[in-house]
Amino acid sequence: MEQPWIHKAKTDSLFILAPSFLVVAIVFLFQSQLQEIEEEYSFYTWLFLIVFIDVAHVYATLFKTYFVSDEFQKRKKLLIGLPILCLLIGMFLFSFGSAVFWSVLAYIAVFHFIRQQYGFMRLYARKESKKWAWIDNLVIYTATLYPMLYWFLSAPRKFNWFVENEFIRYESPVLITVLSWIYGAIVLFYVIRILYIFLKTKYFNIPKNAIIIGTFMSWFFGIVYFNNDLVFTLLNVVSHGIPYIALVYLKEIDKKSTEELNRLHYFKQFKGLLLFLVILISIAFSEEYLWEILVWNEQFLGNSKDFSGWYFLVVPLLTVPQFTHYMLDGFIWKSKK
Repeated sequence: MEQPWIHKAKTDSLFILAPSFLVVAIVFLFQSQLQEIEEEYSFYTWLFLIVFIDVAHVYATLFKTYFVSDEFQKRKKLLIGLPILCLLIGMFLFSFGSAVFWSVLAYIAVFHFIRQQYGFMRLYARKESKKWAWIDNLVIYTATLYPMLYWFLSAPRKFNWFVENEFIRYESPVLITVLSWIYGAIVLFYVIRILYIFLKTKYFNIPKNAIIIGTFMSWFFGIVYFNNDLVFTLLNVVSHGIPYIALVYLKEIDKKSTEELNRLHYFKQFKGLLLFLVILISIAFSEEYLWEILVWNEQFLGNSKDFSGWYFLVVPLLTVPQFTHYMLDGFIWKSKK
């Protein structure tokens, strides 16, 4: 059986599979330097990780939806109505206070991140029998849910998804111990199973297992093993954002014919790729600049205006792209079969 690459072996390996492994390696090799970077170069880590990757990946969705005329016409009601609905839901949640707003958004974000790993795993398992798919599902959800439960059940960690105290927490060393034994048992079962399948069939699904192993590594080391804000952000953002941007470009632009792309055909080839990235980064920077001058006031000092009286509108409005991205992903990547 051939390897089920989404695009090609080289591009899948570099941009979808490798980020998790690469960042884990960087974290272990340069732990002491990361502490210095976190303290001395916070602006640049924010710019590169949050703006250039995390926020930029949100806008990659545009190249599968709003910028594609056929897709927009096909899903016109959804693509127009969903952002409006997200704004209304955001304003409703914010009416209960910013803590409620950010808490709900954090849970939705976690679900979105988990489902992305599941989605990549299913894409790479698409040529396999569905009979034992539940085992792969169990493994990928274990890789993501255990670290989150560890976070919820342990002492306060030195990182947050969005803001402090966004998750309901209940410290329980006993539950952590029980869940850790279950986690270890499932990891052992997974290892034994892939060895058994390989010995029996002489086949090893490289990309599917790379996604699973990479997910285990990035989520475990980012949340459980290390207790560091920059490490969490590195592993969380890089292993999520870069593969998503790559998936959109490789599957929705590079792999399609000029006729299928219509007006987006100029995004093919190397210059087109650069233009694609420049557009994503430009929109992302514009959004984050608005966040900074209207809400956070952390990275760009000197803004004296106070917009706090308008937060009930400003904050939900600025989260519309992100919120819409989370919701849209539940529709646009579903199999057509």
